Amino acid sequence: MERMTDKKTRQLTLAALFAALTAVSTIMIQIPTPTKGYINLGDCLVNLSAWVLGPLYGAAAGGIGSAMADVITGYFIYAPATFVIKALMGVASYYVYKALSRHSKTMVSRIAAAGAAELVMTLGYMVYEAIIYHSPSIFITNIPGSIAQGIMGIIGSVAVYELLLKHIPGIAR
Repeated sequence: MERMTDKKTRQLTLAALFAALTAVSTIMIQIPTPTKGYINLGDCLVNLSAWVLGPLYGAAAGGIGSAMADVITGYFIYAPATFVIKALMGVASYYVYKALSRHSKTMVSRIAAAGAAELVMTLGYMVYEAIIYHSPSIFITNIPGSIAQGIMGIIGSVAVYELLLKHIPGIAR
């Protein structure tokens, strides 16, 4: 039987690993958008963190890793919002998956969970950008980029989980 300290150490280690992987996947492939942002693979890791680690550690890993990527790539103004938005994405993804997986196939549940997370991302950045740019209309120009980011996040996270992570003993939930 696994002791509580061993379980906490394992979760903290995995959370640190997922935070680092989130930062790297966000930085590694960046497709610039015309509106100061970029499309990346970070959302894939935000969802995977939540599904593997649960709502607390998964949200922390996704939020910290994504905010670190903003700081490293010079998007300092977005880092605080990114931390909150990506953490909320992880929480949403975890709980939607948990609720739906009782009634439907796990892959369908993961697609819906990742979709819910991307909706959180879209709405979160819409509110943040309306505040910092003093205009909600700025987000309208970001809609195509948000849709592309969302599609990459959904496809990437579900594919990686289904093809890889669910086959690793002790990782899959």
